[in-house]
Amino acid sequence: MTITFQKIIIFTLFAFMAIGILSGGPALAGDSPQIHYGKVKIDGTGIFYREAGDKANPAIVLLHGFPTSSHMFRDLIPQLAKDYYVIAPDYPGFGNSDAPSRTEFSYTFDNFAHHIDGLLTALKVDEFSIYVFDYGAPVGFRLYQQNPARITSIIAQNGNAYDEGIAGFWDPIKAYWKSHATSEREAIRWLTTITATKWQYENGVPADRLSLISPDGWQHTQSMLDREGNADIQLDIFYDYRNNIPLYPQWQEIFRKQQTPLLVIWGKNDEIFVAAGGEAYRKDLPNAEIHMLDTGHFALETHGQEIGKLMKVFLANNTK
Repeated sequence: MTITFQKIIIFTLFAFMAIGILSGGPALAGDSPQIHYGKVKIDGTGIFYREAGDKANPAIVLLHGFPTSSHMFRDLIPQLAKDYYVIAPDYPGFGNSDAPSRTEFSYTFDNFAHHIDGLLTALKVDEFSIYVFDYGAPVGFRLYQQNPARITSIIAQNGNAYDEGIAGFWDPIKAYWKSHATSEREAIRWLTTITATKWQYENGVPADRLSLISPDGWQHTQSMLDREGNADIQLDIFYDYRNNIPLYPQWQEIFRKQQTPLLVIWGKNDEIFVAAGGEAYRKDLPNAEIHMLDTGHFALETHGQEIGKLMKVFLANNTK
């Protein structure tokens, strides 16, 4: 049998690939670092987190919203982990973090920020970028307010800090803020149901992109909400959101003073935090890079690859 030079080359390449795989050799060029999963006790409450990448690289902290968890970043983390140290935690009561009873734990945004700060201290993360989505904005901006210098850049994906971002969706929640009455509380309980969760994922998504919405996202999220007692935890958090609104002007003042690099990526069809909230950042951060995407609240579900690419360019230009 005649063995051609081309066959020898092909055989050699396959042999080297096999040796690398069997020996645990270097990863192929397209491979991403594996995601690791951990849990750290902060003041007695276990805070779950996902992490990936080299700790020597610049850090980015991904902060989730309602009603999801760090699970929402499952596809984004691999896009970033080759160049950044990525941390994505779950707040108490969300995802795989502990969910103490309402009598044992105060479910407030102040407390969430305290526990995320404790986690970052435990992980020895002193300086980092933040990705803020939904509830991630009041958590992340509390960390920013405490020590603006340690936040190197901000990515706001439907993460609000302006009155302009809050529209009609919030009217029944505002009624609850005003009265704190049982009737108003029960009127918004539907927001913890599977109907509302699926709506959050799909609302505002063009019909020709609905097939990009994986049911894994809203089904996983609902499985967490359906845990005993969790719906009432979430209603407590809705009530505490009223304490974020008076902080908006304080955060805006820090934006003006610090001029921290900002990338705004907004699902422009979002009814929860409307597009005007994304555009409003330019008032205080005129150099902000703003992208309005034709999608809804959970923009990562339909535009994950595009968002990852925008982030990598932005972070490359705005991290040390």
